[in-house]
Amino acid sequence: MPARYDSIAMIRRLVGFDTTSRESNLALIHWVRDYLAEWSVPSTLVHDPDGRKANLFATIGPKDRGGIMLSGHTDVVPVDGQSWDSDPFDLVEKDGRLFGRGTTDMKSFLAVALALVPEMLARPLATPIHLALSYDEEVGCLGVRRLIDKLAEEPQRPRLCIVGEPSGMAVVAAHKGKRSWRCHVRGLECHSSVPQIGVNAVEYAAEIVARLNRIGRRYRDVGPFDPAFDPPYATVHVGTIKGGTALNIVPKDCRFEFEIRHPAEVDPLAFFAEIERQVRDEIEPDMTKISTETGVDFEFMSELPGLTTAEDHPVVQLAKAASGSNAVGKVSFGTEAGLFQRAGIPTVVCGPGAIEQAHKPNEFIATSQVEACEAFLRRVVDRARTESDR
Repeated sequence: MPARYDSIAMIRRLVGFDTTSRESNLALIHWVRDYLAEWSVPSTLVHDPDGRKANLFATIGPKDRGGIMLSGHTDVVPVDGQSWDSDPFDLVEKDGRLFGRGTTDMKSFLAVALALVPEMLARPLATPIHLALSYDEEVGCLGVRRLIDKLAEEPQRPRLCIVGEPSGMAVVAAHKGKRSWRCHVRGLECHSSVPQIGVNAVEYAAEIVARLNRIGRRYRDVGPFDPAFDPPYATVHVGTIKGGTALNIVPKDCRFEFEIRHPAEVDPLAFFAEIERQVRDEIEPDMTKISTETGVDFEFMSELPGLTTAEDHPVVQLAKAASGSNAVGKVSFGTEAGLFQRAGIPTVVCGPGAIEQAHKPNEFIATSQVEACEAFLRRVVDRARTESDR
């Protein structure tokens, strides 16, 4: 008889794999593949170009119809520099909480779905349940794109999708989109005692950052606003900056990365065009007065489409019925859901845990949230047992 896992035991198993995005996730993926195989459920692996990572896709139930996909990412953010009270890759249960990296974001959802596989197999499903596990979500939702390309080649693809990112088990039908860029300011080195003959890359980068901040404040103050989001406006964020070599050297280079998270009413390309115009018209000319070799280069990094699913869509109605709530919300963080929707697979977000706990030291999920997720997925499975999507 194949081994059975309750949800907490499965969370413990998945948290035990260090799947920080810079690492391979194959140990976890191979374990899940073997676990499913013990229950006679075959899996398809879709690897990255280097073969170091993989998505996993599996179907339980009939193969000749669309079905419901339960999706989540396997990678987690680093623990470097964070002060943990316990080993982040060894689950600790205390006072109704489960501590460990990925408990909230988002191995608990995957663990509950995997723990319920024996129940999914207990009697035939009229509608298939698909399990989708991806890699590199935390670094730009990279891996799932290869899985989506693979699904497009199949004669049948999932009809609906639930992405189990932490929403407190509330149904989320919309989230903001995101675009990010890298900026390289090219200056001219010289001794700091004669700065007028050099071009200070750090100072010009700081001016660009200040202009980005002003645009962000404008979104904050004048909108457009969507009160269903928190915050209810587009946000501009500079996350990294590095430049210079020594205090007495006018720096030659400075690099920083920035992003915009935006509701549907804000065009991210118009935002970028605005900051680029300011740089070309107002900042670069002052630099090139000293040297024509100086300037500013922008590099597009990544794009994550927003999610907008109509409240009357069947996937929203399914999630509402399974959650026992008529409320539908919006969130500011991005997920793979927007990519699934763009590929023609209607999607909602609904999963255990609070986003406020994600990416932090001593990340935890309440056991009550795990129980709520179990109840939710059991209702989804019950629907799959009784209703065919043909």
